[in-house]
Amino acid sequence: MNTYSFRKDLISVQEELLRFAYKLTADKEEANDLLQETSLKALDNEDKYMPDTNFKGWMYTIMRNIFINNYRRIVREQTFVDQTDNLYHLNLPQNSGFANAEGSYDLKEMHRIVNSLPRDYKVPFSMHVSGFKYREIADRLGLPLGTVKSRIFFTRQRLQQELKDFV
Repeated sequence: MNTYSFRKDLISVQEELLRFAYKLTADKEEANDLLQETSLKALDNEDKYMPDTNFKGWMYTIMRNIFINNYRRIVREQTFVDQTDNLYHLNLPQNSGFANAEGSYDLKEMHRIVNSLPRDYKVPFSMHVSGFKYREIADRLGLPLGTVKSRIFFTRQRLQQELKDFV
């Protein structure tokens, strides 16, 4: 595919890509940014496009991958790992239901239970609650993936068992 034909195809799918970008982002400005980033990536990688394949599908894939990568980057930047001994900064959503007095007591009880666990259990659990994926926790702590999953599972079970009277 020559450069003229490639750019002609790129221009012809812009409207559809913008609609797809809007469905992904639900924001007009972000959709325009995503479309622009996708178009630039396609132009940079024009040599990787195989002629006689689905050009529109190739463009949709580029856009979807850019959107996913941007989303993951934003989540990673906003993640906070609480490494304090008492999990003081445990990251809970603002609307988690702990704003009332009853919820505050439950939160204190949860902290007490988690703090009573050995460090090997509370650190992976804290990271998981903060938004880390199991694989990321395993990599950061240098543990096998199964060990991380079982420690988080054990901590959840312990919390459920100890808090069953509060529900």
